[in-house]
Amino acid sequence: MLIRRETRSDIDAVRTVTSAAFAKSDTSDASSSSNPPPPIEATLLDELRISDGWLPALSFVATGDRGEVIGHVVCTRGHVGSDLALALGLGPLSVHPAHQGRGVGLALVHAVLGAADAFGESLVALLGSPAYYGRFGFRPAVEYGITAPDPAWGEYFQVRTLTAYQPTVKGPFRYAEPFDHV
Repeated sequence: MLIRRETRSDIDAVRTVTSAAFAKSDTSDASSSSNPPPPIEATLLDELRISDGWLPALSFVATGDRGEVIGHVVCTRGHVGSDLALALGLGPLSVHPAHQGRGVGLALVHAVLGAADAFGESLVALLGSPAYYGRFGFRPAVEYGITAPDPAWGEYFQVRTLTAYQPTVKGPFRYAEPFDHV
């Protein structure tokens, strides 16, 4: 496996991986269309790519032995507080189902966090499992005085501070605009 920055030629493969990773496996409705709509995460990714929040330097793919895309992660521009302090929102994180449980997601998250830190970013926020993301140093955002866009997210809205973090960064977190439509 190799982790590298995404290129324009990876976009279709990333969409395919994201769609497979988030596909609903509902076989209970025999009358369902043979072409179900793409998962919201794939649509979100398409919208993020054309938004002001897209940061190409923080979009990474994992490739397999034959160079095929098997995973993807992205951080997009977010803001904290009324002074709109710069921050990042992580996600979606996608690993093709055939490659899940093999450390691909782990490698992708480490890569994007390392790059974000190297670029001087202060913190990364996400909505996800505390059990999974806790291993990367993510903690409930409220511990840092940062509030979720939706209070119902509770402990699932988490923050990972980076080297440039200043404890004065507090207040509501705002994701890139396309997240408002999810």
